[in-house]
Amino acid sequence: MRAAEAGNGLRMNIDLSGRRALVTGSTQGIGHAIAAGLAAAGAEVLVNGRSADRVEAAVASIGGANVRGVVADVASAEGCDAVSEAAPDLDILVNNLGIFGAKPVLEVSDDEWRRYFEVNVLSGVRLTRTYLPGMMDRGWGRVMYISSDSSVVTPVEMVHYGVTKTALLGVSRGFAKAAAGTGVTVNSVLAGPTHTGGVEEFVSELVGDDLPWDEAQRQFMREHRPQSLLQRLIEPPEIANLVAYLASDLASATTGGAVRVDGGYVDAIVP
Repeated sequence: MRAAEAGNGLRMNIDLSGRRALVTGSTQGIGHAIAAGLAAAGAEVLVNGRSADRVEAAVASIGGANVRGVVADVASAEGCDAVSEAAPDLDILVNNLGIFGAKPVLEVSDDEWRRYFEVNVLSGVRLTRTYLPGMMDRGWGRVMYISSDSSVVTPVEMVHYGVTKTALLGVSRGFAKAAAGTGVTVNSVLAGPTHTGGVEEFVSELVGDDLPWDEAQRQFMREHRPQSLLQRLIEPPEIANLVAYLASDLASATTGGAVRVDGGYVDAIVP
């Protein structure tokens, strides 16, 4: 990012030219918006997903010579190895991959708890362990974990999801301490209720599928997310804007943090 003085103050221009980024789980939703945002800022971006067809479609939809795909299930150690072979070095790692779903906590089995931790937590741990040492050696790097308002406000309808997002806050803080003084920053991004295809399905589960989308969204926010000050779902590019900033040079003093882009959902002065 370059900063230049303008007539009435500081003008900021995000420029990630020369940086290589990986965004996990980026064939749709928030991850896709983040990949597109980083590419628009000039980064070379690796789009990741498990399906070759979906990865190819996502790369094509973003466009540009600086976007390519890597097909791998990063929820597994084998998938992490496949990614590191395709991209031995990174400047920016965005651990976005995650799953969610409503289920009463008393009905969540051991296997499901393990699956949520493998996908939502250990995927990012493995990739950070892979790429952080190189970033530290080079004296520059950005690692981000896409967490959630659910990390602070545990949702009763999906406790297992909320707990994994809470874990990411500790994971990111711990890796930030490991990278102290190296020029590498590690942060969590607390995304609020966001408008994605998966969330549309989730909203339908909670309020029914017989309502027009605008009314279903309003009912969902009113009944299930009344704390939101935005009073609407966040659009994925709004999350991507914060990630692009955190990936830039101007965010050099922001590390070890839980940075909120939650629409004011979390009712606290600090997370």
